[in-house]
Amino acid sequence: MGYLDFATLEQTPAVNDPFNYVVVTDFIQPAQQADAIENFPEIPQGGSYPLSSLDINPAFQSLLDEMDSPAFEQAIEKKFNVDLRGKPKLFSLRGVCRNKDGKIHTDSKEKIITVLLYINEPWPHAGGRLRLLKSENLDDYVDEVAPDAGTLLIFRRSDNSFHGHEPFDGKRCSIQLNWLTTENRRAFQTIRHKLSAIVKKFK
Repeated sequence: MGYLDFATLEQTPAVNDPFNYVVVTDFIQPAQQADAIENFPEIPQGGSYPLSSLDINPAFQSLLDEMDSPAFEQAIEKKFNVDLRGKPKLFSLRGVCRNKDGKIHTDSKEKIITVLLYINEPWPHAGGRLRLLKSENLDDYVDEVAPDAGTLLIFRRSDNSFHGHEPFDGKRCSIQLNWLTTENRRAFQTIRHKLSAIVKKFK
């Protein structure tokens, strides 16, 4: 049995205002969510970690492989009317949120599509819920996404794809996948994440 429910993604309409996004609950099938939580790699500190810097077991790798599949790419192309063929992909994981995280931003211009797949127990906290914003005001939001296990957020990066969240300090696990404009940008981002991970381990 696979982890991901592509049929639900296909059936969930995208939102076009104030920017293009879609939110899918239970994208990780409910029967598989506890397994995804259990197998999420140990990440002791905040920030983004490249896959190569983490100890990923075969069960969790199979989830990543489903996200790295042509079926997932084609579903996103259809949902957002975007051509991703040949565009480089970059995976990273986060396991810890810091109070300084969640500041309002749009994502960098080399990112075409951002995918966030959350892998946490049902979220009881006020902080750490990602808000999709109409402006650079955290209270001016159209949607608020709790990072519960299996919740998927995909958005098309634009100059007004503002998002952020109230402060939270603690465990908050997610997979991030980006399609990037060029291979050079992927190389740059990969090196940046690797150096950051090395520095964190040294500290």
